[in-house]
Amino acid sequence: MTAGATLLSGMALAEVTETTSKMKIVVLTGSPRRNGNTSHMADRFIKGAQEAGHEVYRFDCARHKVSGCIACNACGMNGNCVLNDDFEELRPHLLAADMVVFATPMYYFGFSAQLKAVIDRFYALNGRIKGASKQSAFLMAYADTNPKEAEPMVSHYKTLINYLGWKDRGMVVAPGMWPAGAVQNTSYAKQAYELGRKL
Repeated sequence: MTAGATLLSGMALAEVTETTSKMKIVVLTGSPRRNGNTSHMADRFIKGAQEAGHEVYRFDCARHKVSGCIACNACGMNGNCVLNDDFEELRPHLLAADMVVFATPMYYFGFSAQLKAVIDRFYALNGRIKGASKQSAFLMAYADTNPKEAEPMVSHYKTLINYLGWKDRGMVVAPGMWPAGAVQNTSYAKQAYELGRKL
């Protein structure tokens, strides 16, 4: 894949452009299945990114205790959160990251609850991550094959990064992924690897 090529997946995706400087990348996974399809896509992305010389920190949302935002506003959108949980482990990595990757299965036409809880807690970092010139990518798998069913999640991702002012580096959307491990040895796994490798 050359610079500026488009990753293929069941729907039109963002272009990928190559960079040369080493980045700090945070990969947020949302699947509670250890051998799940988006977990495997995250593995492949990380392998590619590490081979390209980037530093990767992986945070498996489903294996950490992160409560949902309680809208107390004590953080003032730019301070300490009153909830003392595993988000505190993630916080410094998010602040230092040059890139954040979201990897999630479709659960009832949206992000997994585990990943969404983490994203909602971005609120306490809003003043420092919004407009911070970060980059992002999106890895997604879903059981059906109708591209229209993936559109709400893709739209959610695009709306989120548009608000944050982050630059999308690419998406891999894998349809027809029902059983755990179905994505292995598919073009989608390869695309996730290439996305990481071409950064």
